[in-house]
Amino acid sequence: MQKQEIKKLLNFRLRSLTRVQSVLQHLHMSKHTNADAEVLLEKSGCAGIITLNRPKALNALNLPMIRQIYPQLKKWEQDAETSLVIIKGAGGKAFCAGGDIRAVTEAGKVGDKLSQDFFKEEYILNNAIGTCQKPYVALIDGITMGGGVGLSVHGRFRVATEKTLFAMPETAIGLFPDVGGGYFLPRLKGKLGWYLALSGFRLKGRDLQKAGIATHFVESEKLPVLEKDLVSLKTPSVEDVADVLNSYHLKSQDGEEKQFILAEHMEKISSLFDANSVEEVMHNLQQDGSPFALKQLEILKKMSPTSLKITFRQLREGAKMSLQEVLVMEYRLSQACMKCHDFYEGVRAVLIERDQNPKWKPATLEEITEEFLDSCFKPLGSNDLKL
Repeated sequence: MQKQEIKKLLNFRLRSLTRVQSVLQHLHMSKHTNADAEVLLEKSGCAGIITLNRPKALNALNLPMIRQIYPQLKKWEQDAETSLVIIKGAGGKAFCAGGDIRAVTEAGKVGDKLSQDFFKEEYILNNAIGTCQKPYVALIDGITMGGGVGLSVHGRFRVATEKTLFAMPETAIGLFPDVGGGYFLPRLKGKLGWYLALSGFRLKGRDLQKAGIATHFVESEKLPVLEKDLVSLKTPSVEDVADVLNSYHLKSQDGEEKQFILAEHMEKISSLFDANSVEEVMHNLQQDGSPFALKQLEILKKMSPTSLKITFRQLREGAKMSLQEVLVMEYRLSQACMKCHDFYEGVRAVLIERDQNPKWKPATLEEITEEFLDSCFKPLGSNDLKL
């Protein structure tokens, strides 16, 4: 009898050990899968945390990532246990260097649905960020361009660091500054937004906060502690989150004493880019003749003329629109660009073959008619973006 009891006990322990090993193996696999996932979604304290996890691709945003982030953001927005959302990038080099333009290019060439779905779902996510009822904190540490701007700029809080590099470089690849660029760019001071949109000028570090693109500046090395303090808050209000961010911002000295990089040119930017057309901007720059103006003229001459015209009108219209109206307009523009030569040529010259020598068609601003521009902005009927 005693032997049987011992045997039963040993069998029970063996089964338990097997179960524990199975659970541990499952956990190890989950951890491994998680570490390899393109987006990490986790709950920590009071916060939902989104980590863009494609460091080798500078966290470029693709459609599968969008399809993971959007539903989780909506869930956290409704969850009483989640008080704020934090988004960040893995790898230390980039927050997000933009959308996965190569994949979109390949899809567009063969008429694949991805060239519609990517823009449509990306803009729906941009709108969800812009309307999120919970405080949304974007830690934009490193390269933040294009699609990465869309994941951050519409949220309530944007924290730049000394490593942040911002640009909307789309006119160089036959596109336009989308992801709601038509909303936030014309709302920057003076004509700064027009300048950034047309020229693709890059801003770094604290200059993002001085330009009004970031809300706060914190040194990169302090971000882990800042994140820890944010997730430790107990059911925080927007003001509580702002207080934590403000305290870190006030303690960050890096670059504080330096003037905004464009400060000495702001007056010129506001007058030279205050125009009714791209041609008028070009004329203003030529007439001004200063080294700064002539340098900008040279830069604009390298951009896609089609992109410049679309972008100028996008910002002019967007200045009077809500974010939702802008995103609907931009989806129409994205689909117009998918049918244009310049997008594929720009991506080839800048991102694929990298010869930096695009052959734009049409090659001049004068060749682009108002009728063509009107067609780019035309409603798409049942294919329009619905928000």
